[in-house]
Amino acid sequence: MSSNPSNTETNKMRSYSSVFSSTSFIKLIENDDFTFIDSKINRYDKSRVQSGNIVSYLDYIKFIYSELSKQYNNEYFFKNTFINSLLLKKYGVKNTILINEFRVGKSVADLVLINGESQAFEIKTKLDSPKRLNGQITDYSKVFKKCYIITDETLVDKYAHEDKSLGIIALKKKARIFQMEEIRPAESNEKFDPNVAMRCLRTHEYKNIVKTYYKELPEMNSFNMFNICHELINDIPIDSLVTLFNTEIKKRKTATTSLKGVNKELRQLVLALNLNNENYKLLDSKLSSPINL
Repeated sequence: MSSNPSNTETNKMRSYSSVFSSTSFIKLIENDDFTFIDSKINRYDKSRVQSGNIVSYLDYIKFIYSELSKQYNNEYFFKNTFINSLLLKKYGVKNTILINEFRVGKSVADLVLINGESQAFEIKTKLDSPKRLNGQITDYSKVFKKCYIITDETLVDKYAHEDKSLGIIALKKKARIFQMEEIRPAESNEKFDPNVAMRCLRTHEYKNIVKTYYKELPEMNSFNMFNICHELINDIPIDSLVTLFNTEIKKRKTATTSLKGVNKELRQLVLALNLNNENYKLLDSKLSSPINL
């Protein structure tokens, strides 16, 4: 029995999408391991390489990304388009930090952006189920000022009936170029849960909040440090705590300010890996090498 052509193509797109794995690129950077790309070339595109249409690994990455844009808009594509069309063109990177995958309560926000205020973004592609959305947004709204869903333009009506405070951003294709457009602005959320916020913070971050507000750290050790800081943070007025929380998160090292100089297909990967300029140049050099099968 012959396989269904549409299923075969879908499997091919899934295979292509796996190329943008952070783990695989770490192996490439550290060990010159190109096997995760070579396997795709040998399986699907050997003739393209042999014909000279694709010369370098970077050429092949660009080709795969183009194919995903046409047929398989997965989470990586959504995140990368967010960076290209909203972060770099609307928000800017001068006073902004973008974080990939931020744990809040029992959920993980796909993207978190902090500039003058804090915003959490949940991506729901055509490939995703909406069943966990309510719980995710409930968690995000305990810490972030505004919450958005990013979805395909064909799914806007489906998600417009969710929580009315939820902002909606749509992925749209215009003149062969994908862009993101804010369909509905998010309402400002006045809630802030110190208990949830505390568990979003790293040890040095919650200690900094306590020291900044109270001007000193109390006596404590590694066994009681969390509980003592937890109690003190719970006593900080919410308005002050929100500002202190955002300030600490904004200090985190990310690749946000470097993204403008990164190849447009690789910006989300560089964000996810938190590559500095030196490591990105190393990656770019490796990808620019010719394919030898």
